[in-house]
Amino acid sequence: MEKTAKKPAKTPKAKKPAYKDTRSAPRKEVEPIKVSYMASLDDLAKIAKNCQIVEASSTGLLLTVLRDDLIPQSLRGNLNLDMLVGNRVYLKLEPMNMEISGEIKRTKFLGKQGFHIAVDYSDDAPEYWRECLMDLLPKPGELEKDTQ
Repeated sequence: MEKTAKKPAKTPKAKKPAYKDTRSAPRKEVEPIKVSYMASLDDLAKIAKNCQIVEASSTGLLLTVLRDDLIPQSLRGNLNLDMLVGNRVYLKLEPMNMEISGEIKRTKFLGKQGFHIAVDYSDDAPEYWRECLMDLLPKPGELEKDTQ
């Protein structure tokens, strides 16, 4: 009789901690706020238009950008925007009449929904200002309540 070797039991892989568990500051979901454009601080070239801030924290912002709203043609044809990571940018928030500068820390392809782009505030932005901004940003549905 032929003996068949038993396959060794698979050991469960160690799970990496979820990214949200390693955050230095908690994120707050906000009412989508229109960002007129995102431009590079290095050469002032516009990177994207009509973005939306969807989450905020005291360390940065999470934006959603549709593929069609990416301005350089070279970015529209890519499935990832990793080449933007590390770029210093500024954002024009039209509803609040303000500009915010920061650095792109990560990007994520969302499929038909476009891309997530995470921007951390510049080092020169005071901590109290960051926290105040986060408190002032409207929560989902908050603007609808004010107009009724």
